[in-house]
Amino acid sequence: MIVIPAIDLKDGKCVRLKQGNINEDTIYSEKPFEIAEYFENIGVKRLHIVDLNGAFKGKPENIKSIKAILENTDLITELGGGIRDLKTIEFYLNLGVNYVILGTVIIENFNILKEACKNFPDRIIAGIDAKNGKVAIKGWAEITDIYAEEIAKRVEDAGVREIIYTDISRDGMQTGVNVDLTVKLQNSINIPVIASGGVKDLNDIIKLKEKNVYGVITGRAIYEKTLDLKEAIRICKNDW
Repeated sequence: MIVIPAIDLKDGKCVRLKQGNINEDTIYSEKPFEIAEYFENIGVKRLHIVDLNGAFKGKPENIKSIKAILENTDLITELGGGIRDLKTIEFYLNLGVNYVILGTVIIENFNILKEACKNFPDRIIAGIDAKNGKVAIKGWAEITDIYAEEIAKRVEDAGVREIIYTDISRDGMQTGVNVDLTVKLQNSINIPVIASGGVKDLNDIIKLKEKNVYGVITGRAIYEKTLDLKEAIRICKNDW
């Protein structure tokens, strides 16, 4: 299992939100690239980046901070937040981002996802964010009537590389990852699923690993020091 730390960007800073509320943020660093450098130095291979401003505005908003991370590390990067057209996807991939995460556009314009998978094979990840099993979009500001498993099967058929599944009721709350729903989703499809939202400590990492979940993203637990990232990497080191 791969352990992927998260850097969420708001106004150029590294922050974490509670349940996706843009007004409920905690600032952890004025220089996100320094956080990325620290992660790389302790053995992290892959980094999850979210442009929070972009997620709410529907267009890139933290390019300067993203560039700084790319220029100062050799981490494999995945990026989401406000990426809703092919031009933006191409821009980020040309910038040096390894994988682009699409979320809202999957619901609002599925053809863009299909075109992206065709034009940029093995570079597109689907971000499925859900509350009570239903998909949330636009920075989690809107809850749809579409169930996560339904859209997971559609994006698999479209050709996405992986799915990042976030239980937004737990995100940033450190209440424990929703192992059951993650495993249920994973068992319904044939592509890798990465769990996100609610990771608290090593017990969550161990539970997901025991269920053969492909990967896990963690943010607040690292910054609040309830999760020893270095130990989590050690536990999962044979799976990088």
